[in-house]
Amino acid sequence: MTYPHPAMAIYPIRTFGDPVLRQTAQPVTEFDADLEHLVEDMLESMYDAPGVGLAAPQIGISKRVFVYDIGEGPGAMINPEIVETSGTYEFDEGCLSVPGHFWPITRPEYARVAGFDVDGQAIELEGDELMGRMLQHEVDHLHGTLLIKRLERDLRIEFMREWRKAQL
Repeated sequence: MTYPHPAMAIYPIRTFGDPVLRQTAQPVTEFDADLEHLVEDMLESMYDAPGVGLAAPQIGISKRVFVYDIGEGPGAMINPEIVETSGTYEFDEGCLSVPGHFWPITRPEYARVAGFDVDGQAIELEGDELMGRMLQHEVDHLHGTLLIKRLERDLRIEFMREWRKAQL
């Protein structure tokens, strides 16, 4: 598949309400120059936003790709799957696709994810706290799950009221 490659290479971030954010992303089957360009563009878009992670659906591309940089340098993972989690960790979590909002979200503290790098080589990423949270958050996006689904009922209802009002 050929991905759009704009001259500027910064994509707008899709926000809550965009249907692509609710879809399960399709697996990547070709590890080629187009995929490398997509990853480069996603990193540039993530840094411009700014964020610590970005999944392809957040820029309107329904592919199982995410990029990240939690302060230790950039990376990317293709076709990731969570293979292990443990512990519990609550943290005020936000999302580039729900700008300006942060909520206390409880997730497993540790996560290990298996997938591939841009060359198609098998890799695993793991971490706790911020790294573990980022891994889980980005994999959620690839399953069509937005942060809002992780909110407690009252917070979700409050957000939806606020969002609907802003749409008028």
